Amino acid sequence: MSRFNLSEWAIRNRSLVIFLMIGVVVAGTVSFLKLGRAEDPVFTIRTMVVQAQWPGATLDETLQQVTERIERTLQEVPNLDTLRSYTVPGTTVIFVDLVGSAQGRTVTDTWYEVRKKVADMRHTLPQGVLGPGFNDDFGDTFGIIYGFTADGFTHRELRNYVEDVRSRLLTVPDVSKIELLGEQDERIHIDLSLDTLAGLGVDPGMLVAAMQAQNAVRPAGVLRTGREALSLQVSGSFESERDILDVNFAVGGRMLRLRELAEVRRDFADPPQPLFRVNGQPAIGLAIAMRPGGDILSLGKNISAEMARISADLPLGIQAHLVADQARTVDDAVSDFITSLWQAILIVLVVSFLALGARAGTVVAITIPLTLAIVFPVMGLMSIDLQRVSLGALIIALALLVDDALTTVDAMTRRLTAGDRMEVAAVYAYKALAMAMLSGTLVTIAGFVPIGFAQSSAGEYTFSIFAVVGIALIASWLVAMVFAPLLGTMLLRPPKSGQREEPGPVLRLYRRALGLAIRARGLTIATTLALFVLSITALGLVPRQFFPPSDRVELLVDLRLPQNASIHATHEAVARLDALLAKEPGIARWSSYVGRGAIRFYLPLNVQLANPFVSQAVVVTNDIAARERLQAHLETLLAEEFPNAVARVYPLELGPPVGWPLQYRVMGPDPAEVREIALKLAQTVGTSPEARRINFDWMESARKLRVQIDQDEARRLGLSSAAVASLLNATVSGTVVTSVRDGIYLIDVLARDARGQTLSVETLRSLPMPLPNGRSVPLNQLATFDYTQDQPLVWRRNRVPTLTVQADVAPGVLPETVIAALSPRIADLSTSLPSGYRIELGGIAEESAKSRASVFAVVPIMTLLVLTVLMVELGSFQRLLMVLSVVPLGLIGVVLALLASGQPLGFVAILGVLALVGMIAKNAVILIQQIEAERRAGLGVMEAVIEASGSRFRPIMLTAASTVLGLIPIAFTVFWGAMAFAIMGGLLVASLLTLVFLPTLYVAWFGSREEVRERKAAPFPPSAV
Repeated sequence: MSRFNLSEWAIRNRSLVIFLMIGVVVAGTVSFLKLGRAEDPVFTIRTMVVQAQWPGATLDETLQQVTERIERTLQEVPNLDTLRSYTVPGTTVIFVDLVGSAQGRTVTDTWYEVRKKVADMRHTLPQGVLGPGFNDDFGDTFGIIYGFTADGFTHRELRNYVEDVRSRLLTVPDVSKIELLGEQDERIHIDLSLDTLAGLGVDPGMLVAAMQAQNAVRPAGVLRTGREALSLQVSGSFESERDILDVNFAVGGRMLRLRELAEVRRDFADPPQPLFRVNGQPAIGLAIAMRPGGDILSLGKNISAEMARISADLPLGIQAHLVADQARTVDDAVSDFITSLWQAILIVLVVSFLALGARAGTVVAITIPLTLAIVFPVMGLMSIDLQRVSLGALIIALALLVDDALTTVDAMTRRLTAGDRMEVAAVYAYKALAMAMLSGTLVTIAGFVPIGFAQSSAGEYTFSIFAVVGIALIASWLVAMVFAPLLGTMLLRPPKSGQREEPGPVLRLYRRALGLAIRARGLTIATTLALFVLSITALGLVPRQFFPPSDRVELLVDLRLPQNASIHATHEAVARLDALLAKEPGIARWSSYVGRGAIRFYLPLNVQLANPFVSQAVVVTNDIAARERLQAHLETLLAEEFPNAVARVYPLELGPPVGWPLQYRVMGPDPAEVREIALKLAQTVGTSPEARRINFDWMESARKLRVQIDQDEARRLGLSSAAVASLLNATVSGTVVTSVRDGIYLIDVLARDARGQTLSVETLRSLPMPLPNGRSVPLNQLATFDYTQDQPLVWRRNRVPTLTVQADVAPGVLPETVIAALSPRIADLSTSLPSGYRIELGGIAEESAKSRASVFAVVPIMTLLVLTVLMVELGSFQRLLMVLSVVPLGLIGVVLALLASGQPLGFVAILGVLALVGMIAKNAVILIQQIEAERRAGLGVMEAVIEASGSRFRPIMLTAASTVLGLIPIAFTVFWGAMAFAIMGGLLVASLLTLVFLPTLYVAWFGSREEVRERKAAPFPPSAV
């Protein structure tokens, strides 16, 4: 009983197969139009933020009583990778980072565990701790941002309009959430004179109690009279400043109103919340996030349409500025890549027509859209959008998927030339090569397995390479076995009677060269091995890189003042920066964030923590050339204008966010010793001429005014430390006593000493301290004031104080190069550290090592799959070893291509090198199977090798040419360039060696000495020349 032949079935069911082809094209077209568009693939930000506050606590108290307790609990969380905490006096922020293998539901379940465990230990925290609060939306991307500026309107009036706009935009389909940027909460200040109150014998607490009692919201009941129910409402709640001024209370037997003792004014919170500026003007922003699974292009169109209607309703003087437009960025990026895809398709078609002729080329040409038409619906089912990685994967797959169709058509034309009938020739490829082609396809897919199953953010980012290429290769085999034979019967024509296809000059030259290589097989094998060893040696000359910078036009400008700087000082610095940017050419627009970093408008953005001394500007330049010019100019300009600040100018990153390229962590139990080591480490890093802007994530100490209470005197006067702290807080910062309900806003009412903004240490010394008996004494009677130095903040990593030495690198220098040069000196310093202290490498090097480790961890699985498929197909250890001997030779071409192009061996290039394993093995498997088929037909070893190699020469070289030329459209892109050159060089050289080295090795392995002697004495058969 003969085996089932898929090609034969297709020819017998001609009408059904044609119907399937039409259906596939229609389904593929519809799916392509419906596929989502994105700039980059979505990957999970496996970080949750846990935050707690303990007002009034010192740094050490917050560390020991809040941070330490919460971190001990969080270390019990499953799937935990790292705990990073940031502690300032009274506040702790803890980042919970999960391992890269945590995916989907696992991440959600882990966040539930975090909430549950922290809630269970909440009672162990000191009294007065606020929170902890949780934020597991840390990875939300706000791709569309509008900024609103006002001329002739107050901030409150502008905010009212912006709140209305926000309400309208929330109704737009696919909008998930909208956050306000730069909004300032109002405060109502009650400025009291403590001296006056003390003279009248008025206790400030009595005023507070009177206001709280009048402004309280309490139920007054429901009065039912007959058929009617009347809700009772008691007046007295505050609706404006006038209501507060009219509060009365009894003093010394008479009634006084608050207006007689205090001034009441409405102002904004001081210090202010983080500020937002657009093109140098104060603004309020709206950052819009899309719901998961939404279409960013549709969202962009809908938002634009709604904003056009909103802008028409805004009063003159209020302007809406588009600050970030992810929809347009995605549209441009996808359009560019689709253009590259069509260019690659055109290149492959031209190669096919030139190599195969019009009819055979047409068959191959038709199989390309048929294959893609199968790929697009499957991509939709797998929720893979058209984005940077998936479109690049399509271009890579395009060159590979042609191979199966080429092999089928080439086999068909050869059988027609040999005199077979059309139907017999059409099914020959399936009979002779289907299983070898399928094995080669599976081996090629297996080469991409490390990409698909790498348990890291980088692996998740590049997953669609594996998915798309795998889908395309399976689809290409099906198309080659089902559609291509039928198309061949419709388009190909048998040669005229007596017409014999003669080998072309290129094929004749190849056969002669192969004959020479086989005769001098010792030299051929030795030369190949020498080239391989040389390539391994030269690999050290190839620069290393994790991910390249983004090709977007944005430029980030970080400006970090000394860590004890106020947000007012930061705002002044940003205003100066805005003035500088306004004079620079090549800038389309910019936005500035004061007291915080930019909101995550781009998924791989390294988000800066909110801090008074931090600011970040997002500068949108006209093009990449303008971006590069501006970056170089601003780096010099900011160094001159802001000598006491840490200024950094850099483009957006690709891949997982990293931050400063050079990062070294100093870890140890004593923060003071950690600082000393970090200073030495910074000096070591400074010995590299390529290191720039060396800084620390925390280092500077800050002055603190310590109020030392004489506890004996305080008790004698009936006072306590808590009473003194409350008085100082009320005097300097103010105490929230109640709130005013004003529309949608709830405005805090603060009572404080009228001298709060002009107080000095001397006035604090004489501050009247109320006593329980109604009298008062100056504060210096029971307290002394001393200046001390203290750390304003401390970072910890896995509960260990950690100080990071950070640096940039010189333009044109890769961070990996600097790290490698510094490695011996850092190692020497590490060996001299006290016990318990260590230096860890962070930044790009750490993330790159994690990503590579996640990929290489899957390599054994890839190897097992490849070996299994090869063994099943070849059925011989000898033939298996021969295939494996060819696979590493692709490294020769990889190294040569990377060195010639100047491309680094980055993470994506490494993925390309691994993918070459399957590509090279596929060619080797089919060639060996072809040799075995020729030997079964009765040819000797030499004749079989020559015939088989000649028959595989055109498909192998045509596939290599299609791949090399098809990758040209992405070879000079930022993201794909290194991978494209690695595949181009590796596959081209490996293809040549497959056609020369592998046949030579086969003859050396299987040819008998007698046969070798006969071949040396006799001329080659006619077909060999």
